[in-house]
Amino acid sequence: MTDQTPIRRALLSVSDKTGLVDLGRALATQGVELLSTGGTAKALRDAGLLVRDVADVTGFPEMMDGRVKTLHPAIHGGLLALRDDPGHRAAMEGHGIAAIDLLVVNLYPFEETVAKGADFATCVENIDIGGPAMIRAAAKNHAHVSVVVDVADYAPLLAEMEAMGGATSPGFRRQLAQTAFARTAAYDAAVSNWMAGAADVATPRRRAFAGTLAQPLRYGENPHQAAAFYRDGSTRPGVASAMQIQGKELSYNNINDTDAAFELVSEFAADDAAACAIIKHANPCGVARGQTLAEAFGRAFDCDRTSAFGGIIALNRALDGETARAITEIFTEVVIAPGADEEARAIFAAKKNLRLLVTDALADPAAGGLAWRQVGGGFLVQERDNGRITPADLRVVTRRQPEADELADMLFAWRVAKHVKSNAIVYVKDGATVGIGAGQMSRVDSTRIAARKAQDMAGVLGLDAVPTQGSVVASDAFFPFADGLITAAEAGARAVIQPGGSMRDDEVIAAADAAGLAMVFTGMRHFRH
Repeated sequence: MTDQTPIRRALLSVSDKTGLVDLGRALATQGVELLSTGGTAKALRDAGLLVRDVADVTGFPEMMDGRVKTLHPAIHGGLLALRDDPGHRAAMEGHGIAAIDLLVVNLYPFEETVAKGADFATCVENIDIGGPAMIRAAAKNHAHVSVVVDVADYAPLLAEMEAMGGATSPGFRRQLAQTAFARTAAYDAAVSNWMAGAADVATPRRRAFAGTLAQPLRYGENPHQAAAFYRDGSTRPGVASAMQIQGKELSYNNINDTDAAFELVSEFAADDAAACAIIKHANPCGVARGQTLAEAFGRAFDCDRTSAFGGIIALNRALDGETARAITEIFTEVVIAPGADEEARAIFAAKKNLRLLVTDALADPAAGGLAWRQVGGGFLVQERDNGRITPADLRVVTRRQPEADELADMLFAWRVAKHVKSNAIVYVKDGATVGIGAGQMSRVDSTRIAARKAQDMAGVLGLDAVPTQGSVVASDAFFPFADGLITAAEAGARAVIQPGGSMRDDEVIAAADAAGLAMVFTGMRHFRH
């Protein structure tokens, strides 16, 4: 590895022209010769800079609508030649190849083109070929060449050159090379995953996923674990795209829980009714609708006030002053909402550690996409759980038909159960959860825990009756035995929504009939591990 490498000749070819002219001027001021192509060359010339066309170097014009312009030995030889190898130097001299010391390339906007919903042919035309080839060549030869693929690295490059007298150091070039290889890997991952969908290949032989660093984190789930947060380039509204208005830096657990909260509250459209979800350790401890956000928050809080302490709050409408005042009465880690008015922001400003995130929109619960998680030696990939049901999808299996208010609460409970760790049991009454049982090894245990929490809250709230009296209950998967359903009936539930499909469905239906319950099957389950 050589030491400092002076930059005397640079090739610039960028799709994103942000900062291009300033970079070109700074390089020219240091006496760097500029080579360029197409629109990049024009932008530099329009700024009064002297630029040499790549076509003058290769002896070939850009052709085939720009598909062929840099794929030439005069370019790749200039990038790949080992300057300290006599054979390489002889080849350069023999073929008239001049060294290229700096490559600045950002790629055709393939990801953005796909995100806009462009047709197949347009997406294909936005697959860059020459750019990745040059980037990989320069990165491979980082012993001698600096390669820049991100606009964010323009300033560090110029600072390095200023400090090194127009040169770059080996460590700096190695860092640039790592970023370059990561960029081409991410680009190829985006193309291959899009192509899998376009070719209708559900399980391609090879899968690749990539991300861009959003922020290093102080630590992961625990202080001894290093961690960072990456964005995957998705346009889905949520914690990754949200703007943090105030508060201290988000932690690993904050981000995980905020994502869970926002995905849940997005089940409830803003034009339907105000809705609030409170999350603790990735499980909801209260979800409710209301005439106002403040009412929805209060009803969600009353489901489990103990667990809500230090939780994450998600809202389906812009945060207002009344709701902000109510939230600041309890200790909350994060609030995420589509927006926040000036009064709400002013109220939160007095709570400097409280994080406020705004997303501008809700996530679409019906949207597709992939979800993945790592396991030892590999990772699991599946479609996002975007399953939804309507009243028309329900099959009544008991003698008693559900009443209108029961049906509304069952559909509400079903949406919440989708976001509760299995085994999931959710009691709901009048559009608010009143008991949630999550993550138990036995479904009957989840049913009992949820009922017990409701009993505890009855004491806290000074209620004459346990909130589960007259409630409905949702189960994310079928009741394998009648015991869980009987427990729900003993807690006061009067209607049940569950997938059905157990070998003992007849036994469970008979128990429901004996208890005078109405029960519907959805034919869909929502396991969440």
